Amino acid sequence: MLDWKNYLPPKPQMTGIKIFDDYPLAKLVDYIDWTPFFTTWGLTGKYPNILENPDMGAEARKLFEDAKTLLNQIVEQKRFCARAVIGIFPANGVGEGTEIYADEDRSEVLATLHHLRQQTEQPFSRPNLSLGDFIAPKVTSLPDYIGAFAVTTGIGVLELCAEYEKKQDDYNSIMAKALADRLAEAFAECMHQHIRTALWGYASDEALDNNALIAEKYRGIRPAPGYPACPDHNQKRILFDLLNATENTGISLTESLAMFPAASVSGWYYSHPDARYFSIARIGEDQVADYAERTGMNLETARRWLKPLLT
Repeated sequence: MLDWKNYLPPKPQMTGIKIFDDYPLAKLVDYIDWTPFFTTWGLTGKYPNILENPDMGAEARKLFEDAKTLLNQIVEQKRFCARAVIGIFPANGVGEGTEIYADEDRSEVLATLHHLRQQTEQPFSRPNLSLGDFIAPKVTSLPDYIGAFAVTTGIGVLELCAEYEKKQDDYNSIMAKALADRLAEAFAECMHQHIRTALWGYASDEALDNNALIAEKYRGIRPAPGYPACPDHNQKRILFDLLNATENTGISLTESLAMFPAASVSGWYYSHPDARYFSIARIGEDQVADYAERTGMNLETARRWLKPLLT
């Protein structure tokens, strides 16, 4: 557990939401992490080293040149539209949950996030973590905050892919989708940096290059619903409601809570300097029952959403 006696949560420069419509694609290019791009094509290796790999370097270089050519066309012709909505909200921990408030008065609860805690034995006496640990408990009377975001670079992707498919050019159709995914992740990185350095401002003097950003050398985390630290995709409903994300970005949720367009990223911002990524791993039926009760799900529904975690 964190020591809250000697910590004052940083007060953001703004609370509420901020919308970015038709964000310049050219500003996202330098944020791209190219390593996953090569993985998409079945080439395993870290960029830029993969370009000099004795076995696959030639293929990787050809792929990279084709990608840069198409990326330049997409940016210059504005074939994709980048939209984002980000928000910062007053928040405090209550039990195993996080209450998100309408304003600094903290009397109106907009939503409550219900967290899961690691159950597996941790080495070296490390605590069993929950995302709720990174928000100041309400009993401390410390005014803390949580952030949220939803970004997309997927608007226009289907239309471009349809043009290539009409020409039976599957290669560039796949390439366009892969580049849209990379741009979406770059947009998420860009917005997180903007939050840290300006809108929340707890790292206003941050000066990190893209390699440092990819290596997550910054303060804070941005876990996404459905990922190891918060595996329940249902949190996307709360996130989308808080941000009015569908109206503000055009991103919608499918019945299975996948995002559409596919080249979209959403998640939460945590500012605590000790916040880190972790995996819930495995949980038992007792925690499923507790989670069902806290969220208001029936037991079978909770079990279905948490199935990958069950022992």
